[in-house]
Amino acid sequence: MNLGVIGGGAWGTALAQVAASAGQPTLLWAREPEVVQSVNLSHENNIFLPGVALSKEVVATSDLKDLAACDALLVVTPAQHVRAVLAEASIGSRPLILCAKGIEAQTQMLMSEVVAQICPAAPIAVLSGPTFAHEVARGLPTAITLACADEALGRQLAERIAQPGFRPYLSNDVVGAEIGGAVKNVLAIACGVVEGAGLGQNARAALIARGFAEMTRFGAARGARAETLAGLSGLGDLVLTCSSTSSRNFSLGKGLGEGQSAHALLSDRRTVAEGAFTAPVLQEAARAVDVEMPIVDAVCALLAGEMDVLGVMAALLARPIKGEAHD
Repeated sequence: MNLGVIGGGAWGTALAQVAASAGQPTLLWAREPEVVQSVNLSHENNIFLPGVALSKEVVATSDLKDLAACDALLVVTPAQHVRAVLAEASIGSRPLILCAKGIEAQTQMLMSEVVAQICPAAPIAVLSGPTFAHEVARGLPTAITLACADEALGRQLAERIAQPGFRPYLSNDVVGAEIGGAVKNVLAIACGVVEGAGLGQNARAALIARGFAEMTRFGAARGARAETLAGLSGLGDLVLTCSSTSSRNFSLGKGLGEGQSAHALLSDRRTVAEGAFTAPVLQEAARAVDVEMPIVDAVCALLAGEMDVLGVMAALLARPIKGEAHD
């Protein structure tokens, strides 16, 4: 099975490296000409993944038509650009492995819903879990969820991308895998705020636990299974991205906690902190299904400049005393 990767950022490049590890040519589409040049001439993505030597089997292109020879495609563009990029490509009935984590701002659709709308003939799988691109690209041990409604296709895709250091676990809960990946990005911003503001490890642990409760409530309302959210693509990804500055979302939150403005932090980034775009959409989506997500609300207030860190913390701590299962 020849794989192609749509998206030449750090994660797309890392996944191209995984796909090429079996010695099979892998085509990487990138919008940026400098990425294509760097990958093809020096076998390194020195823009988004510097310092990682890439397999010579990874070949980059800036022409989506070159992907026509691929049997399946990994979609790794930022969530808000998935619709536009796939509309330019000729997908047909080829399987798409969705690797973008987010909710479309204009429609409140999950990525699988977006793709089902614009590529109705394409079978869909979702790849999500606790992964930092630089570790995956270097072959460090990684476990990840591959969710696909078609069990046979899911197994075929999993066997194709599995490597000694990269183990996919199969699931058929596509919605659960997507919700975990989207919500954890917003919660990672909140944990970064705790770090930047010097609020301590107790506060971070409490926030991860209460954030997971929010994720679980929202997931249940959208049809996700609890065991999926308690697995790699939910709790596993949440713990990773809430604990390290290697997470773009955590780093954004850390800057907010240190007193920097959201506008300055976001405008100074070449890479995308998906949680900043997902937060207000998630807030609206949660309200639509009558789910309370106070941590998500707090992140939205910070990003919009409506409250400062002290105000947000005061609001969270002033919430009425309730039983843990109901707050």
